[in-house]
Amino acid sequence: MPPFLAYDDKNPGSSTRTPLVLVHGHPFDRTMWAPQIAAFSAGRRVIAPDLRGYGASPVTPGTVPLSRHARDIEELLDFLEVDTFVLAGLSMGGQIAMECYDRLGDRVRGLVLADTFPDPETPEGRKGRTALAARLLAEGMHGYTDEVLERMVAPYADPQVKAHVHRMMTATSPEGAAAALRGRAERPDYRPLLARVKVPALVVVGADDTFTPVADAEAMHALLPDSALHVSKGAAHMPNLERPEEFNEVLGRFLARVDGTPIPPTAPDSRA
Repeated sequence: MPPFLAYDDKNPGSSTRTPLVLVHGHPFDRTMWAPQIAAFSAGRRVIAPDLRGYGASPVTPGTVPLSRHARDIEELLDFLEVDTFVLAGLSMGGQIAMECYDRLGDRVRGLVLADTFPDPETPEGRKGRTALAARLLAEGMHGYTDEVLERMVAPYADPQVKAHVHRMMTATSPEGAAAALRGRAERPDYRPLLARVKVPALVVVGADDTFTPVADAEAMHALLPDSALHVSKGAAHMPNLERPEEFNEVLGRFLARVDGTPIPPTAPDSRA
């Protein structure tokens, strides 16, 4: 039976390095990882799904909790016969990565958490996400996209990056986005989970991120038993697109550590 999620599976024949699984945020799709897919698929297997309700994956109206997204990823990796992997997620994708680690911890070899946070939703946040879900259903994605675009990426970001993010956001199904928002409003507290993570972790954040500020990344870094922290100057909520070369350098060093290969001595320190 084919998997529920649409996905990219690049270099599936590679077996010498740990596969990399990339989980996108809201309200994006797997093309947000285009710079990372291009950079890393030459030397390792890279898998990037469209989450349920996003991109080319089917929409489930109502409420889609983070646990459902995590089960979708588990089912996809089982279908692709991927036993162990490095798991990377940005924003909502980072919270889904935490949920996946809770389910699949014995299969995860490294955890990358970008521009995300582990705290449970507040009562005010729950009301806000519920209201936004209703707005998207009533109005569509365009007004919301125009309002938050220069928080997703910095006002000074490359115009082509802005255009890419705008396209992803406006192409997202309002029903899919609303279902994910309702589900995210019900998320648990992942902070105790992070304190128990047994694998190396990398925390990345844009210095100008106002959705998940640097303080959130520093708090996650403090919780994780074995983590590196990188603050990307000149980026907001999507440093993987705003500063792709820098993001790839930091991620590449982390992957090399997970793989057990030497880290190039000329590469800059990833800790900021």
